Amino acid sequence: MKRKAKSWSLMEQSQFLKCLGELLDRGYSVAEAVQSATYYMPPKRVEDIKACYGSLKGGDSFFDNLTRLNFDQQVISFVFFAEKHGGFSSAFQDASKMIQNKYETVGNMKKLLSYPLFLLFFTFILLFFVQSILIPRFNSIFASMDLESNFFMKIVQVFHFLLPFCFFCILICFLLIILYYYLHFQKLAVMKRINLLVGLPVIGSYVMQYYSYIFTLQLSYLLASGFSMYESLLFFQENKQQRLYAEVGATIIFQLRKGVKLEKALNSVEFLDKELSRIIQHGQENGKLDQELYYYGSHCLKQMEENLSKTMKMIQPALYTFIGVLIISIYLSVLLPMFQLLNGL
Repeated sequence: MKRKAKSWSLMEQSQFLKCLGELLDRGYSVAEAVQSATYYMPPKRVEDIKACYGSLKGGDSFFDNLTRLNFDQQVISFVFFAEKHGGFSSAFQDASKMIQNKYETVGNMKKLLSYPLFLLFFTFILLFFVQSILIPRFNSIFASMDLESNFFMKIVQVFHFLLPFCFFCILICFLLIILYYYLHFQKLAVMKRINLLVGLPVIGSYVMQYYSYIFTLQLSYLLASGFSMYESLLFFQENKQQRLYAEVGATIIFQLRKGVKLEKALNSVEFLDKELSRIIQHGQENGKLDQELYYYGSHCLKQMEENLSKTMKMIQPALYTFIGVLIISIYLSVLLPMFQLLNGL
């Protein structure tokens, strides 16, 4: 399997991992599950799967194969830790669920925004036509008849002035963000990048919940397999393919070696939810730390989905309200002058 495979779609990755997880539950080995998956995946992916099977029989790890197949980075991380704790079935199914949620979120956002954005684009074209052709003619007629422009014509004129200005400001901000990304952000350590993202309004909470979910889920698997907390963190540190987890493991281990308690050492990782330290303390007290972490990770995922759903439900009405006001103003700016002209005759 020496060639570089074309990237799989999120749905294909989710389907593949779900299939493997279910086959592993029935007693298949990883290689046998991969071989059987050729019958359930789209024909265009059969060649990749057969190459993966041959690679596994040749002694390569499943982790290496998914890296060559350009799978989602978080999926690759799931497999890396699964090879440590041996829970392939549950890890694959959780990874499949995570990808499915990501796919559905992107799809919902596209559905939610596509129609309003189309309306907005069409409205801007209509606004340009009205402002450039109709309103100047009405203004000249009003000036000749000594009549004043109506309120809605003034609203359309304000929109016509502000929208290009807003578009120009957005373009400048976008260019500045690109420059900042390539000149500064990209050169930062990966943990510093995530910490900066967590500090941003709106999206910061999603970033924190997402990475808290991934971290606690992987940690719970390792602890449930019998590894100590220190051994589990060493596995994080060894994950060179995922620099973020390697830095997280190294940071927490460094704090532990200084004699800092685990729950306080976690606070040194700024992008993890502060509630996590209390969850770990509670899990250590009741002797069910792995279960506490798994439940907390699931809670983070559920909370993230609920918050994202609420945000998207707020965006669409706001867009429709803006478009509605703009369309009504355009309509009345054309209709009312006609009545004014009739009254002025």
